[in-house]
Amino acid sequence: MLRDKAKGTVLKKTLWIWIALGLLYALFFSWYTSFSGPLTDAEISKYMKFFEQRSPQLPAAGLASLRRFMEEDTGDDFVMINVIDMYETPLQIEGVEPGESSSAVLDKYMAYMYPALFSRACHPVLAGSAASNAMDLMNADGMEHWTSGAAMRYRSRRDMLEIATNPAFAGSHNFKVAAMRKTIAFPVDPWFHLGDPRLVLGLLLGLLGCGLSWMMSSKKSE
Repeated sequence: MLRDKAKGTVLKKTLWIWIALGLLYALFFSWYTSFSGPLTDAEISKYMKFFEQRSPQLPAAGLASLRRFMEEDTGDDFVMINVIDMYETPLQIEGVEPGESSSAVLDKYMAYMYPALFSRACHPVLAGSAASNAMDLMNADGMEHWTSGAAMRYRSRRDMLEIATNPAFAGSHNFKVAAMRKTIAFPVDPWFHLGDPRLVLGLLLGLLGCGLSWMMSSKKSE
């Protein structure tokens, strides 16, 4: 009878372990994944109004591309590919101290961006410094030299637009202009990589659950 009671206690503990791990994974999955669907017509109109009234205004071709980007929203996450060429000495605008490096000035821009990105499950999936000039160019004169490259994962196009249209972004964006000589950024969607945190966390929590269950089972047999 005591053995049956002990067995029942172990089973309960094991069940609660799996419930706790399942809830932890569900919380992460619900934060990391967009469930809001594609942008609505009302949202597209709101964002377009913002960019049409922003100073300096995007050229007509840029506004048309932005509208198409919103109208073709999949509702899923995407990656923004960035290649960056930094100034050796940043432009001396308001807020840039004499002697500051372009990297330090860019950090001022990212001081707003990182909290805004991470709160929306947006983060870099790769980043690094250029190892050499471009090794393959076609019809891209003047594009030989780059300082670094990065790929930023956004939970959704809505999240990216919410960050970009936040009034707090307006002032910090000037630091990006002061630090970068040139940059190219374009979105990739659909996309795929083997290191999706939802998969990695699921495997780790599953491994942890199996390990804890085995420990409970071992105690039961003692």
